[in-house]
Amino acid sequence: MTSPKRKDTFSDDLSEVFVISVAAELSGMHAQTLRTYDRMGLVTPMRTSGGGRRYTRGDVATLREIQRLSQEEGVNLAGIKAIIRLTGENERLREKLDAARAENRRLREQLTRGAVPPGREIVHVPQSTAVVMWRPRRRRATSG
Repeated sequence: MTSPKRKDTFSDDLSEVFVISVAAELSGMHAQTLRTYDRMGLVTPMRTSGGGRRYTRGDVATLREIQRLSQEEGVNLAGIKAIIRLTGENERLREKLDAARAENRRLREQLTRGAVPPGREIVHVPQSTAVVMWRPRRRRATSG
């Protein structure tokens, strides 16, 4: 299921957009159902300057998943909205985790090469359960 992100700029997913009647046909729903889902915040399509809805393939996939959850799994719309929200949150957290892992790998590679960023130093901290608050000392202005 795609996350319900606001899509104001064009990317690969947005290269093809559909008017509401086509999106309704592709998702197997009535156009009024799509309008209702938009009002509820389940699927928020892009808008033209005149206010017309434009659905992406990702939006259509989300509409199909909503239909599946509703009809096959018996999930009500409030539950579906929570599932969509949590799925989007999960995707964002996974992206952050992937970025943190990549940064960790990069720093470990620097460490194995002995490369330390300027102005930094590597300090061994023995395992401890103590919590220590450290703040750098402010440098005093020297008069010259």
